[in-house]
Amino acid sequence: MRAGIRIPGLALFLASSLFCLAADKKDKPKPAAAQVVDSGTFGIFIKGQRVVNETFKIEQKDGISVIKSQLKEIAGSDSSGQKSDLEITSSGDLIRYDWTEGSSGSLSVYPNNDFLTEKITTSANKTAEKAFLMPSTSVILDNNFFVHREVLVWRYLAADCKPEGGNQKCQQGPASFGVLVPQDQNSISVKLELIGKEKINLKGTERELLRLNLSGENFDWALWVDDHDSFKLMRVAIPADNTEVVRD
Repeated sequence: MRAGIRIPGLALFLASSLFCLAADKKDKPKPAAAQVVDSGTFGIFIKGQRVVNETFKIEQKDGISVIKSQLKEIAGSDSSGQKSDLEITSSGDLIRYDWTEGSSGSLSVYPNNDFLTEKITTSANKTAEKAFLMPSTSVILDNNFFVHREVLVWRYLAADCKPEGGNQKCQQGPASFGVLVPQDQNSISVKLELIGKEKINLKGTERELLRLNLSGENFDWALWVDDHDSFKLMRVAIPADNTEVVRD
């Protein structure tokens, strides 16, 4: 059952009110410092064993948001792991997305007229490009970066939940999003739906969080966010892969 929820301005990450810094000053304005919207670490567990850490930071400055993330395996790897850097505007338009994995290769995605262009560079320094007929407002959901799912949740809450009687009411039924998965070089459609408040056990403590369901053609995930802490992503469950993601 859909529930009315309160969404503070900070949580409406893609709403223009969050991205517009107050600049109503008589004196010459000083350059604004970047605002940290969220930062932390997700532990990624497979069959109950922690295998990867994702360290992330989301910053906003001058109408631009930058989402940085890095993956590091727990067991004995001295590699730098995967890194991603996503830049979007206040309206959710993609500016640029970059991904690297040490010396193994890299890729970039950027708007090009009515297309999104993906440029892939291999470890042998060979390059290739692939074009997708997708608008710049398309969502980037790259493999393994769960902070991208948090940004999608905030985007959904900002776009599909409206004020009503002092609360926020979300549309009935799931919302659909066009998504680009750069590592797979593939475009897909996903659905996100707010289910409502649910009590779960989180790191040994019972918590009441908001549950959302994220689904696509071949997957079904459950996501839980904290409506008392700017709707930050707290847990993800992927039953089909025996995988759980928990914020430290």
